[in-house]
Amino acid sequence: MPNLNSPRMRTVDVARRAGYSVQQVRNLERDGVLPPARRTASGHRVYGEVHLRSALAYRALAAGTGPVEAKGIMRAAHGCPAPGLLALLDTAHARLDRERGDLTLAREAAEAISAEPIGEVRPSDAMGVSELAAALGVRPSTLRHWDTEGLVVPDRVSVRGTRRYSPAQVRDARIVHQLRGAGYRVETIRRLVPDLPRGRRSEEVEAALAARDASIAVRSRALLDAAAEIAALLRLTEDPSP
Repeated sequence: MPNLNSPRMRTVDVARRAGYSVQQVRNLERDGVLPPARRTASGHRVYGEVHLRSALAYRALAAGTGPVEAKGIMRAAHGCPAPGLLALLDTAHARLDRERGDLTLAREAAEAISAEPIGEVRPSDAMGVSELAAALGVRPSTLRHWDTEGLVVPDRVSVRGTRRYSPAQVRDARIVHQLRGAGYRVETIRRLVPDLPRGRRSEEVEAALAARDASIAVRSRALLDAAAEIAALLRLTEDPSP
């Protein structure tokens, strides 16, 4: 088995093989993503297989979890016992699993709730802020924020401008609540809102849900690739003998 510095590589060699620039490789070493490189008498960096594996693992992790979390995982790979590293990886996988569950819930909610009939509306069917907040399990301030952002805009009654939500607006609030729970940003939901009150399944909502599904799949695959690189890295560090 090769040792930690075999094969001998220059900064540019690691950069080319990992898909980074020379400066990015140096930055990754500075940030602890790569272990410190050995230096020649003249001060030039000498990298080995462990550095290349680290760079490749980080690249996949960054695609799966984002750069900040990926750096934390790589520092753990170099500096803590395997159980600590595995716990961080488990957390990343568990988060994706939760996102998949939330996505399923959001899709079912968007399909079922947007199809609910809202005919024969009576004034008594409307809900106030406190009533709707309690029904959704959110704070009244959340509904006011959605109003400000244009996600769910209620009717205003009386001179004081009291908010009242019609059955159609209650349905919209339920859909927005599910989409927010699935991780959609306010600006994304705002683009979908015009289609929600039409009493049919919105094509834009379905497209956004499908895009979210694809994003989860890409990140899940990236974590799988990262796990393979980290496993190879651990083999190198656990048995560095030639």
